[in-house]
Amino acid sequence: MTTSWTIAGTLRVERALDRPDLLADPVAKALAALPAEHAERLGVAAIDPDLADTAAFCAAYGSPLDASANCVVVAGKRAGEERFAACLVLATTRADVNNVVRKRLDVRKASFAAMDTAVELTGMAYGGITPVGLPAQWPLLLDPAVAAAPELVIGSGVRGSKILIPGPTLAALPGAEVLAGLGR
Repeated sequence: MTTSWTIAGTLRVERALDRPDLLADPVAKALAALPAEHAERLGVAAIDPDLADTAAFCAAYGSPLDASANCVVVAGKRAGEERFAACLVLATTRADVNNVVRKRLDVRKASFAAMDTAVELTGMAYGGITPVGLPAQWPLLLDPAVAAAPELVIGSGVRGSKILIPGPTLAALPGAEVLAGLGR
């Protein structure tokens, strides 16, 4: 891999395109469909699945907390229609679900999607859900700090690995929208 990841800590990073076995199926398929200039910039590293949660991962592998981003699935209803979105914020912040996301989805109330629902709809493992490979009709809401980050660690769709990706590549994903005030 030609990318030199300053945030990798002790991780052994490989080119993500070469290791689909470290990715959930929807993630591997979406990555393969990305334009080469974006897909070539993604790295993947195997990790202990028991250390997938952000704080434990950062402590164990020496990757900075402020270079990790967390993806959450949010749901809300309007006129009987359930609406979903994925939100990606830096691990040092929380997604403003009650105001920013609720308004963007145009729903009366927004909340984190139930674990079983999020896993079923994404085809990814809980604790590994990532913005790469989400359902096409969902908006992917990014905090501006995520979109601007030179490099980030995100989930891979499974708990046994992490993806390393530049923020501008995240902003170029299908359905991505940079939403001011998302991370608080």
